[in-house]
Amino acid sequence: MPRSTPDYRATTPRRPHLPLRPLWLCRVCAAPWPCPVARLTLRQEYAHDGIGLSVYLCAVLREAVADLYRLNPHDGPDPAALFTRFVGWARPRRLR
Repeated sequence: MPRSTPDYRATTPRRPHLPLRPLWLCRVCAAPWPCPVARLTLRQEYAHDGIGLSVYLCAVLREAVADLYRLNPHDGPDPAALFTRFVGWARPRRLR
């Protein structure tokens, strides 16, 4: 009779996809933070508080801008791209 091995994925806690500052890359997948997993997690956490999510993301954007410009003051990131990356994805979609 074959020996079955337990599925440790079900019992092993997953590492949260948090930012690695001051680079603002995901600590788990190294994608620009908020990575897709972090975005999904944030949407779930703030499912009933869209305004709270927007306020949180604006605060994080402010910290990221300060960190990223400190790292590269002469050729810093594009402000519009940073807005889209940190805040723009969370805006509610308008129905047409």
